[in-house]
Amino acid sequence: MNNPLIYGGNALLAAASQTFQNYPKRITAVIAALMLGGGGGAFAVANFAPDASELPVREVQESVQALPVPDTDNLLAFQPLNLFRSELTRSSDTADTLLKRMGVDDPAAAAFIRTDASARQVLLGRSGRSVTAETNDNHGLLKLSARWNSEDDNSFKRLVIESTPGGFVSRVESAPLTASSQLASGTIQTSLFAATDEARIPDAVAIQVAEIFSGDIDFHRALRKGDRFSVVYETLEGDGEPLRTGRVLSAEFVNNGKTFQAMWFQTPLTGKTTATAAAGKGGYYTLDGQSLRRAYLASPMEFSRLTSGFQMRFHPILKTMRAHLGVDYGAPTGTPVRSVGDGVVEYAGTQGGYGNVVFVNHGKQHTTVYAHLSRIDVRKGQSVSQSQNLGAVGATGWATGPHLHFEFRVNGEHRDPLTLAQQSEAVPVAASAKPVFNKMASEARVALAAASSMQQASAQ
Repeated sequence: MNNPLIYGGNALLAAASQTFQNYPKRITAVIAALMLGGGGGAFAVANFAPDASELPVREVQESVQALPVPDTDNLLAFQPLNLFRSELTRSSDTADTLLKRMGVDDPAAAAFIRTDASARQVLLGRSGRSVTAETNDNHGLLKLSARWNSEDDNSFKRLVIESTPGGFVSRVESAPLTASSQLASGTIQTSLFAATDEARIPDAVAIQVAEIFSGDIDFHRALRKGDRFSVVYETLEGDGEPLRTGRVLSAEFVNNGKTFQAMWFQTPLTGKTTATAAAGKGGYYTLDGQSLRRAYLASPMEFSRLTSGFQMRFHPILKTMRAHLGVDYGAPTGTPVRSVGDGVVEYAGTQGGYGNVVFVNHGKQHTTVYAHLSRIDVRKGQSVSQSQNLGAVGATGWATGPHLHFEFRVNGEHRDPLTLAQQSEAVPVAASAKPVFNKMASEARVALAAASSMQQASAQ
């Protein structure tokens, strides 16, 4: 049985379809009109909203209570004000004079320094130690720190004196040094040390520069007025205070128009158990990779005055002209004398006009002689390395004053020591380390250029 509702609905759909097919254009027009009419109605409704400029404006006024302004004078009066001051100790310092120089007015602190064993040992009668004091606004001591170098090259010692509710206490600590780089440059007018003093370069750095280039430059005879140098070196600090100078990292020296450059380089360890003994060992190299460590040093002393060269001279004792078969270096009695190369002590004792003398055999028929020593620090048959101390300058034997007589013999024949050092062979950087070396050499060139430009800027 058919559902009458379904049947009626189907009949209406059929009739509508037939009507649309008979009058398609008229029906489409009617639908479009209805849609436009609906849009117009919506447009009309939107226009019914009021214009914002015609809305009423109302001014509202309210009183606001201001916050109280604090009394800044009273606030500052309650704020603690700590003061800091740094000084270097003097050998003549007492507890009172040291504290007074640092702006401390604290009798209890002075009494503690006089009675505390660590404080007395570190602060009193010691010169050149860096001390920092922290005081309150009444100049009472809150904390005092003193720093000095320890036997370990990588650390420093620190004495700390602090005020506590129970009185002053002290302790000694060890802390690591931190390194920073310093750039400097100068020009030779009279001597290397005069130029480095003018540039405020420490003597320890000046000595290193002379050592680095000693195989290429005779600092006793070859310096010229107008020679220039630039140097990058380490300063080792404790708590931000410089305690001592470290190693020269790179240096440049222009001698008589010729430029010499050097940098410190340490061969990287390979991490293998078969790594050679040279791995991890540092030395100075030219920036193209040639080692500046030669078989022989140019001088048996770090830095001294050449008084007589390898030449004919009037002998001061024999009063005759005769060949001087070595070189003499004037230096105070007690100045250390070192071996110019690796070798074995062939003789150590007294011998005629030489006085106290040491002979070192370096192999290949090479022998060096160190005469007129005030003392001898080695014995016959002992192996010595380059730069190892053999004794000290003196005036024993035929000597009119304290000096070192130094000879270099090849197969028994005397040679000029100052030329042999420059002729000894150098060793290049290992091929495996070359990439790391080249990178560091580029950085060294930039740093040396910056140091040189600082001098030019100050001159202008």
